[in-house]
Amino acid sequence: MAAYADIMRDLKKGQFAPLYFLYGEEPYYIDKVSDYIEEHALDDMAREFDQTIVYGKDYERDLGPVIAAARRFPMMGRQVIIVKEAQNIRKWDPLELYLKQPMPSTVLVFCYKYGKPDKRLKVFKDFEKAGGIMMESAQLRDYQMQKWIIDYVAEWSKEKQLNLTIDLKAVMLLVDSLGTDLQKITGELEKLVLGAPEGTRVITPELVERNIGISKDFNVFELQNALRDGDVVKANRIVRYFAQSKQHPIQKELISVFTWFQNLMLYHYLPDKSEPAVSAALGINRFFVKDYAAAARRFNAMKTFRIISWIRETDARSKGIDNPSATESDLWTELIYKILH
Repeated sequence: MAAYADIMRDLKKGQFAPLYFLYGEEPYYIDKVSDYIEEHALDDMAREFDQTIVYGKDYERDLGPVIAAARRFPMMGRQVIIVKEAQNIRKWDPLELYLKQPMPSTVLVFCYKYGKPDKRLKVFKDFEKAGGIMMESAQLRDYQMQKWIIDYVAEWSKEKQLNLTIDLKAVMLLVDSLGTDLQKITGELEKLVLGAPEGTRVITPELVERNIGISKDFNVFELQNALRDGDVVKANRIVRYFAQSKQHPIQKELISVFTWFQNLMLYHYLPDKSEPAVSAALGINRFFVKDYAAAARRFNAMKTFRIISWIRETDARSKGIDNPSATESDLWTELIYKILH
């Protein structure tokens, strides 16, 4: 199994394998690899004659025509065939035969999105043995997103010579609003930078709010800060905003609050509460360790345990369990009262 970074490194060196099978729940990296092959494997003239883009839904029951095309000799030294939406293909027998003797002058790429192929099939067991490259593009977890965005901005800035960084609070706003959708995040970042004043060097919460429409004051991270500080007024102002906004459904925001208190419970029982140890144990940026230290002084382990229980109860009630009439606003108000009193 090949890693995305290794594949891209080889492609940028002009090293193209005869076979690629790109699959997984996250389409972002699948598109990055296939787009690079589409744009760079052939020059403009060769692309006219020797590049073919097809879709799996058109060959759902018979992959034979694609394989027949892969066996052809190119007009100008190399041909590229990219099969998009390969998850729609049901019969892989023709590819299994092709793997016995793939054409060295063909670059055959399969883009299998939003899932995994049945690796029990012989065709997938033999793929790498035939010189093919398989790459899984796994869905990122919420806790991985902060680092991913920071790294992406750093890499993008270096590539475009922008001398650009991103404020941690801006990162948190993007994660809270856009989740783990890498396509959406990169698209919004691009719009944000294009809309920023000339000479901008830092992507700030204000830039995010102005260009993407995410509030820098009313979000789950500000709610966590209000709970940490015991700020009843601010916490209630935020949850009232949540209750009136379609962008902040209670079940979505409760997950973030639950995770925060779950981490706080872990913090209480860490034998080593130094910044590096807490950062590693909780999988958080060192910048946020001080927030957990402050929260631990306000909420002891027993209170934290009760809060986690109340959040679970609120989540169940938000789904209609033992809740004949309470609105989202009612549920939030009750939960905030319990946490801060």
